Amino acid sequence: MSASASASVSARRLAATALAAGALVSVVTLPASASDHDRHERPKVKISDVQYDSPGRDDRSTRSLNREWVEITNTTRHTVNLDGWTLEDEDGRTYTFDHYRLEGRATVRVHTGIGRDTDSDLYQDRRQYVWDNRSDTATLRNDRGRFVDSQSWGYDRHHGHHGHHHR
Repeated sequence: MSASASASVSARRLAATALAAGALVSVVTLPASASDHDRHERPKVKISDVQYDSPGRDDRSTRSLNREWVEITNTTRHTVNLDGWTLEDEDGRTYTFDHYRLEGRATVRVHTGIGRDTDSDLYQDRRQYVWDNRSDTATLRNDRGRFVDSQSWGYDRHHGHHGHHHR
């Protein structure tokens, strides 16, 4: 029996003993669950930046609409297929990625307005602004609808809503 095989056998025996003991279970399983937790905490693809307030006058021109954008970054070395992934605001306005692959260590900018999609720039082809200047949340979900990442702005972090109160 090789050293690694005997190590895994003794690890299994240790785990079985701990399960029998009951009290030690949390101590034995802690390292495994902590590393799993880390792996799920840091998204491989994340919302890296948001320009929610288009510079200049909000005149709904294509130029102005396209100066409102969300950046998505692939933090891994591997290409990620974003086909079917969605980017959504709090009001449910959703952009769905269509046959798009994000290269490793690359960033794509998703513009609100109309334009021709390239590797680094995608366009929602909208004639209205999506992201609220005062407060909103951009949420990225994968093709199975699972939460990947989100970015919020304009909220009072302690109360979960904007700081202005209307009486």
